Amino acid sequence: MMYCLKCQDWISQPVTWSTLFLPNEQTQLCDSCQSQLKRIAGTICERCGRQMPNETMCEDCNKWQSNKKYRDTLLFNRSLFQYTPFMQEVITQWKYRGDYQLKDIFSPYIKKEIRNFYPTKSFTIVPIPLTNERLHDRAFNQAIAIAEIIAHHHKNPVIHALSRNVSHSEKQSKKSRQQRITTKNPFFLTKSLETDVLLVDDIYTTGMTIHHAAKLLQEAGCAHIYSFTLVR
Repeated sequence: MMYCLKCQDWISQPVTWSTLFLPNEQTQLCDSCQSQLKRIAGTICERCGRQMPNETMCEDCNKWQSNKKYRDTLLFNRSLFQYTPFMQEVITQWKYRGDYQLKDIFSPYIKKEIRNFYPTKSFTIVPIPLTNERLHDRAFNQAIAIAEIIAHHHKNPVIHALSRNVSHSEKQSKKSRQQRITTKNPFFLTKSLETDVLLVDDIYTTGMTIHHAAKLLQEAGCAHIYSFTLVR
């Protein structure tokens, strides 16, 4: 028997030689749920990390690179999972229903992959902030939860260098693609940084949120800015 964080129930699973002598560290999900996590694998966009059919930049990243304001602001993003209907359920349960412990689902994957994603081992981890209103609604910031997992395994500091303007409180998930891209920068700096930075958030959709944050940090003197999201 094991307790599955997604099902929120005790699940009976068969005992095999591998689970008996080599227990899988990814034991926060039952076999059925774990099989529905779709990893990003194979060929990806070199910029945003989206899974691609061939080695090229995706349409979104071509647009970012043709934009004089944001070109090369973000060196690249890396993500772990594809945004499937199952992952949408997990994110909804985690973010909007307050199931904080679901973060433990992702910890083994982050621990395994995070050191392979970035060329530098010295950076400051900066989570994407929520407005105070959104933080009150959810009781926690999922980006901070992810950042703390990375910091635990990577031994780099988490610095809350950004804050979000109160006037920009509308949920990104409720905006169309065009509305996201044309949104004014919602962030302002609360601390000065002159280090390389790893921005952290839960989902990379159009890249607007990450690029807004990266632009502020670049203008403040951060030379190399990368990002990590669970989902692309």
